[in-house]
Amino acid sequence: MSDPCPCCSGLEYSLCCHPYLNDMAIAPTPETLMRSRYTAYAMQNADYLIATWHPSCGAEGFRPALEASFVTTRWLSLHIIEAKKPRDSSEGFVTFFARFSENQCHSFISERSRFLREEQRWYYIDGIFPETGRNDRCPCGSGKKFKKCCGQ
Repeated sequence: MSDPCPCCSGLEYSLCCHPYLNDMAIAPTPETLMRSRYTAYAMQNADYLIATWHPSCGAEGFRPALEASFVTTRWLSLHIIEAKKPRDSSEGFVTFFARFSENQCHSFISERSRFLREEQRWYYIDGIFPETGRNDRCPCGSGKKFKKCCGQ
């Protein structure tokens, strides 16, 4: 039995993100790519992250900063808020909330990521950071207001 997958899917790593991070399969959906990229961050796999950025991003240039971030950042959890399934489209979106610890300070990122499909392969292209109002529900999935949860 393998360990749970870092992407918080509830599946074992060997049955979840392992095939993607080890070039045994390609992610079939934007959500699968999002989960596998999160796992790559958690497992400090810069090669996978760079390979899954859209070629127009010039991701190889991100390698030094990416590898430097691995030293101080520990990824704690991922919560998928919404995954828009594409209908015969080459564009997909995944909104997520991820917790991390950087220099031993806890924080989070909430993003609506955009993915493009080219030649049957999905790539991360960019994302926006949706604003969360103090009285909105917290994007972490707790059901609490943001101001009483992660917005403190």
